[in-house]
Amino acid sequence: MRQRYQLKQRPQRSRSYDSEEHERGACEWCEYALVITLATILLIGVSALTIFWTFFYREGYGWADDIPEKQFNLHPTLMIAGFITFSGFSVLLYRICRCFRRIYVKLLHAIFHALAFPCIVIGFLAVLDFHNKKGINNFYSLHSWIGFVAMGLFGLQYAVGFFSFLLLLICNKGTANFRASLVPIHAAFGVLTFVLGVCACLTGLTEKALFTLGADRYSGLPDEGVIINAIGVAIIAILAVVMYILSRNKFRADARDMRASVDL
Repeated sequence: MRQRYQLKQRPQRSRSYDSEEHERGACEWCEYALVITLATILLIGVSALTIFWTFFYREGYGWADDIPEKQFNLHPTLMIAGFITFSGFSVLLYRICRCFRRIYVKLLHAIFHALAFPCIVIGFLAVLDFHNKKGINNFYSLHSWIGFVAMGLFGLQYAVGFFSFLLLLICNKGTANFRASLVPIHAAFGVLTFVLGVCACLTGLTEKALFTLGADRYSGLPDEGVIINAIGVAIIAILAVVMYILSRNKFRADARDMRASVDL
């Protein structure tokens, strides 16, 4: 009788366990969808808000000698687009994209970095030429130092990633171990580059607010100051979401998929 009773009870425990696993899976997918939606809104929204600020308060864009300020406006817009929007999408797609083969995820990762590259280069040239036209010294501020390091790391990361994870696929088996050993290094420096890009954008927004509005007017929190602060808060929110995703192992691809991606 006891054996029959135990046999009857075991399936009930199994069904309860399966139900708990199903509930956890549903919660994880809700978290996954929420994080993706929030990240997408923030990454697109911060660039849209920067463009709105430039057109509504800074008279738009240009590259003419008679209006160098419009040329400078390219700098914050393109740097935020390159370091934050495109780089952010690149990092997130590589980490959380589960619907495609890893080779396609790598290609999307490379494409978004390829979109960020000209934005960063043109944004840098715009401010460098603006300073030369206005007789302003270059590379004297903390913002410029951080930005210079971030640009250098970005270029190095892109070159190493393109060579190691795309070109070396031609010799697949012979370079698999080398490419596998580079994955954690590439990932660590990628996060560092993104964080430095965030720091460069935040310090640059602060400089722009103080130089353009002045300390007295900025302390009064005018409408333009509110917009600049909102852009900065959005950048911080993006960093928080990205770091949250990177800290969640449940968003990481399966270990088998990661090993298989090295062989693709």
